[in-house]
Amino acid sequence: MLKQKSSFSLLYKFIVGILVLIASFLIAMIFGAADTSMNEVWLSLTSTVKTDTITMIREIRLPREVAAVFVGAALSISGAIMQGLTRNPLADPGLLGLTAGANAALALILALRPSAGYLAITLTCFLGAAVGVIFVFGIGAMKKGGFSPLRIVLAGAAVSAFLYGIAEGIGLYFKISKDVSMWTAGGLMGTTWKQLQVIVPFIILGIIVSFFLARQLTILSLNEEVAVGLGQKTNQIKAVLFIIIVLLAGSSVALVGNMAFIGLMVPHFVRIIVGTDYRFVLPMSAIFGAAFMMLADMLGRTINAPYETPVYAIVSMLGLPFFLFIVHKGGKTLL
Repeated sequence: MLKQKSSFSLLYKFIVGILVLIASFLIAMIFGAADTSMNEVWLSLTSTVKTDTITMIREIRLPREVAAVFVGAALSISGAIMQGLTRNPLADPGLLGLTAGANAALALILALRPSAGYLAITLTCFLGAAVGVIFVFGIGAMKKGGFSPLRIVLAGAAVSAFLYGIAEGIGLYFKISKDVSMWTAGGLMGTTWKQLQVIVPFIILGIIVSFFLARQLTILSLNEEVAVGLGQKTNQIKAVLFIIIVLLAGSSVALVGNMAFIGLMVPHFVRIIVGTDYRFVLPMSAIFGAAFMMLADMLGRTINAPYETPVYAIVSMLGLPFFLFIVHKGGKTLL
C-alpha cells in the first residue's frame, strides 16, 4: 500500500512538472519585446496562416524557445549526472571547465575555419568540453585529497579562467572577437531551425542514454563499493556517463554559448521534490531545467525591451547566491 501511494505521489509530481513546463512555454511564447496573443501563438503552431506577427513567432521566437527547452534539459541533466558521479554537490558543467573548454574550442574553429558548418562546430565543442573537464580533474588528482568538492571547484574556476583567456586571445589575434562574443554571450538570440536540426539530435541521444543508466548512477552516487559488489562494470559506466556529460554540455555551448549554474541549481531543487533516485531525478531535472531556461529567456527579452538582457546574466544573478548557499550548507564537509 505504501509503495502504491508513493507511486501515485511521484506520478502527481510529474504531472505538475509537465503543467509547469507547458505554462512556461506559453508564457515565453506570448511575452517579449513584441507581445503576442494566445490566438496568434496557436495559429502559428497549427495553421498555415502568414502574417508578420505569426511569421515572427514561427521563425524567431519558436526556435529559440525550442532551443531553451533542450539546453535547459541538457544542462540540468549533465549537472545532475556530474553531482551523482563525483558525489560533489557543487558540480556543474559551467563550474568544472566543460563550457569554458567548449568555448575555447569554438573560438579556435571560428578562427581557423570561418566557414565551418554547425556539425563541425558542435563536434569541436564536444572535444573542447572533454579537454576542459580532463584538465580540472587532472589538477584535482595532483594532490592527495584533491577530489574534495571545493578543491575541484577551485580547479574548475582556474581552468575556466585560463580557457576563457585563450578564447579571448584567439579572438583578438585573429580579429574575430565580435564573432566569438556574439556566439558565446550566453543567449538564444539568432537561433535557427537549421542549428536545431544539427545539434538537438545529440542532446536527445544524450538524454535517452542517461535515462537508461539512471539506476546505475543512483547506486554509484551512494557507494561505489556496493556498485562493484552488485556486479556493475563501474569503469565502463563512468566512461559512458562522462561521454554523456560532454555530449550535453558541448551541444549546449554550440547552441547558446556560456551558461553556468543551471546544472547546479535545478538538480538540487528536484531532489527536494522526488528524492535521490536518479530514475526520477533525471527526467524531472529535464522538465524543470527546460521550464527554467524558457522563463529566463523570457525575462531577458522583456526586462529592458526592446533591448535584450543576456540570459547568462539573469541565470548568474540567481545561481551565485544559490552556489554560496550550498557552500555554506556543506562547508564543513566539503573541504
